Amino acid sequence: MKKVMSVLALCGLLALSGGSAFAAQWKLAHIRPADSVIERDLQAFAKEVREATDGRIDIRIYGSSQLGDYTVVQEKVSLGSVEMSCESVSTQVDKRFLSYILPYVAKDYATAKKNFGTGTPYAKYCANLFDKQDIMVLANWPVYFGGIGLVKAPEAPADPNASHHIKVRVPTMKTQEALADGLGYQATPLPFAEFFTAAQTGMVSGIFGGGAENYYASFRDLLKCYIAANTHFENWPLLINKELFESLSAEDQKILLEKSAAFEARRWEVAEADQAAYEKKLEEAGWTVIRLTPEQQNAFAEKGRKASWPELKKAIGDKAYEEVISTFVLE
Repeated sequence: MKKVMSVLALCGLLALSGGSAFAAQWKLAHIRPADSVIERDLQAFAKEVREATDGRIDIRIYGSSQLGDYTVVQEKVSLGSVEMSCESVSTQVDKRFLSYILPYVAKDYATAKKNFGTGTPYAKYCANLFDKQDIMVLANWPVYFGGIGLVKAPEAPADPNASHHIKVRVPTMKTQEALADGLGYQATPLPFAEFFTAAQTGMVSGIFGGGAENYYASFRDLLKCYIAANTHFENWPLLINKELFESLSAEDQKILLEKSAAFEARRWEVAEADQAAYEKKLEEAGWTVIRLTPEQQNAFAEKGRKASWPELKKAIGDKAYEEVISTFVLE
């Protein structure tokens, strides 16, 4: 179905296509606060684009979900009322995007890049799904491997077969719910925004779905244990409204693609070290950080896939499941 561009987005198109002297001001949304790594990277990206286009494209960054929840923003990018975003992927329109944070697709940053780096089979598969929503993927920003945050350490934190009897918040996805249950916890699906209150009141005593950077920023005084179990790989695509991109001159399209590629490349170079730095910050804040051996990590991955991957098949059907799985590189 053809999307109707917003008045502001349309004005941007006219400014670009007509060669007007004034800049086309675009909005780019993300979910982290102003002092976050993604904010700094996006500001640098916006500056590079602005300078390379002589001010023809002026991207303004809106963090902390100022423009709405990421599920709402993705719809806005599809419609063109928000021009760009770089944040979590919504599964509301297409359940195949459940694969985006499917547990244990990657075991380390090398395999993560083979799956989520631009141009890989899985990245191309996802780009095609976005295309059906009138959205174009410009690049990918690898965030971190996820882990388990807890009020206190369980008796056997490195054993995926242990029964912990600890209620944990999980994202409202059956794949994540099955993962937590499969690893011996008691899954309680909750929106991320409700976790703090739920933990304060004792409704839950831990959380799945985030990583060290997220937990440090949001819960460093609330939780005290982090299990670096690499539960899933978090990757944020840099998205733009497809009609807007196609309206650009060939020169500006080339500039935007080049600066997007550089934005992604810089992040792949530092993402692993950045994750380690935030795990260290958790320790400095008084947390117990439990790092798994390769053997323990493999055991978690085997148990996690067995528990969660069948839920993806239930959600999207056998045919789509086989299409998705065939794109994954596990080694």
